[in-house]
Amino acid sequence: MSDTIFAVSSGTPPCAIAVVRISGPDAGDAIARLAGALPEPRRASLRTLRDANGGLLDSALVLWFPGPRTATGEDLAELHCHGGRAVIAAILGELAGFENLRHAEAGEFTRRAFANGVLDLAEAEGLGDLLAAETELQRQAATRAFSGAISRQAEAWRDRVLSLGAQVEAVLDFADEDDVEDLPDAFFAETSDLAGQMAQWLERPPVERLRDGVRVVLAGPPNSGKSSLFNALVRDAAAIVSPMAGTTRDAIERPVALGGVPLVLVDTAGLRDDSGDAIERIGIERAGAQLERADIVLWLGPEGEGPKGAVEVAARADAEDFEAKRSASHTVSVVTGSGMDALEADVVERARSVLPKPGEAALNARQRRLVGEAVQALQSLRPSQDLLTMGEELRIARRAFDALLGRASTEDMLDALFGRFCIGK
Repeated sequence: MSDTIFAVSSGTPPCAIAVVRISGPDAGDAIARLAGALPEPRRASLRTLRDANGGLLDSALVLWFPGPRTATGEDLAELHCHGGRAVIAAILGELAGFENLRHAEAGEFTRRAFANGVLDLAEAEGLGDLLAAETELQRQAATRAFSGAISRQAEAWRDRVLSLGAQVEAVLDFADEDDVEDLPDAFFAETSDLAGQMAQWLERPPVERLRDGVRVVLAGPPNSGKSSLFNALVRDAAAIVSPMAGTTRDAIERPVALGGVPLVLVDTAGLRDDSGDAIERIGIERAGAQLERADIVLWLGPEGEGPKGAVEVAARADAEDFEAKRSASHTVSVVTGSGMDALEADVVERARSVLPKPGEAALNARQRRLVGEAVQALQSLRPSQDLLTMGEELRIARRAFDALLGRASTEDMLDALFGRFCIGK
């Protein structure tokens, strides 16, 4: 990180104001060359920006943040300029001509913040989720992670593991002393309590379900009203509706938000055993695969023939050949709108039950795997166990938390994480 990076950190131009961020050891020199002198630290100053020949580039607000108390942990500057494409291109072109300055890569500002200790890995993952948040529930969960809720909990667990490890080491180091006793019973009560706390976090719904959306699959035989109901729920004619059996050949997915809850609605091929169409049979197989992945299934077929736990829906209530269900959870008509509000409310309520609670920190797949490793290590401790083995199990647990916080990470993993971020973040 000896070079200095720059990028537009605001929205896509044209826009009212564009923010050009510069971070690195030569950030101050770059600002001085553009604006004539460095402004007072951490105070917005209106300056005229000029190129190397003295030509006018723009009039902009300039902010100068000397490191290390900055967003990236190093010298940082921002130019708040006019957001026209030509203005931005001229400023970026001038910066590109400075020695030791280059365009930032995706996520590179955040990666420098991580490398300089401004953010740990769990907080960086929360920031990535916050940037991608599209619903209020997603924003709340991401904000909790970004603000350090997961990191603080992991640090607390790590401290307790270190304390337990110190007790084991003490017995090992002074085993030949007469006044040193074996591990007390409280030691194993502590390990059990700690493992139990972690296990409770693992029982929470994963953050991916909130980030990716609850999968709601519409299933049933041909002409049961799946595609019509799907279109009504997504407020779009996404699926072809036809009385001809086998019209839907493949699963159609649409992300939607109902009641602020992120959902992925899936329309599937009609389920039947007598199809002679090879392509339709493939669609039916894929429909079965979608049912296995579903969080919620809306079953529009014959009563009682759907997957276990499916929501019985009697669709096409307006049709002449409508067949009622004795124990239908919902009877609906997309033509008249009858029953649709109740169905949507039920889907939203069911979806909320499988999502992290509002404001509750949730673990992602990587974090869950590491906490699971720590739980397994702690649960393996037994009073009759060799002390050296016990010490190794506790080191495994500690290393899991180090990896969760980013103190032991591979470059490939970091590349994958920060590659999710946009240029300029």
